[in-house]
Amino acid sequence: MKELKSIITILGVFLIISSCSRNVNHEPIKIGSQTWAAINLDVSTFRNGDAIPEAKTNEDWLRAAKTGSPAWCYYGNKPENGNKYGKLYNWIAVADPRGLAPAGWHVPSDTEWSVLITTLGGEKNAPTKMKSTTGWEDSSNGTNISGFSAFPAGYRNFNEAFGYFITNAYWLCSNEADSIHALYHNNYYFTNVVTRDIDKKQVGFSVRCIKD
Repeated sequence: MKELKSIITILGVFLIISSCSRNVNHEPIKIGSQTWAAINLDVSTFRNGDAIPEAKTNEDWLRAAKTGSPAWCYYGNKPENGNKYGKLYNWIAVADPRGLAPAGWHVPSDTEWSVLITTLGGEKNAPTKMKSTTGWEDSSNGTNISGFSAFPAGYRNFNEAFGYFITNAYWLCSNEADSIHALYHNNYYFTNVVTRDIDKKQVGFSVRCIKD
């Protein structure tokens, strides 16, 4: 029995490390005074090893929204989308005290996002420098000169519907706007401007971590 417990413990540690490694083993990106992760967050456990509930169905996502529970999903409920775009998380997962970001990293604040955008020349110049060179609708790709490699991962509404895949990229801030809404930054293909907005905390957006 002790041997079985040891095997289970080792397996659990391996799964935690594997879950984090996809995000921190990519070479970090230095942009001005900040260091950003190279890809969107793709973890399925909190920093302490507890599982973040996956919403595999529309019913799962709606249940998390109604109960105010942390949740993540793949766009379209398709695991193959995770390899390129990462996972979509609700803000409840971001705010969970168990920690969403891997050790040494954190979900950026609204201020930290603003610093990034300013460093890249402001809201009208930053998008092209942040966008990947492929994958955006209507050939609205960027130069990716910053190395940020922003892909249009879309989002998931609180009422289960997905939208804006291959057209828009959204990233959650660690800040809440008020008791109902969270802050996020987004990159639209048709305006080519990085904007700041709010939406309900149950909405699913991408997360891009920044180094502590």
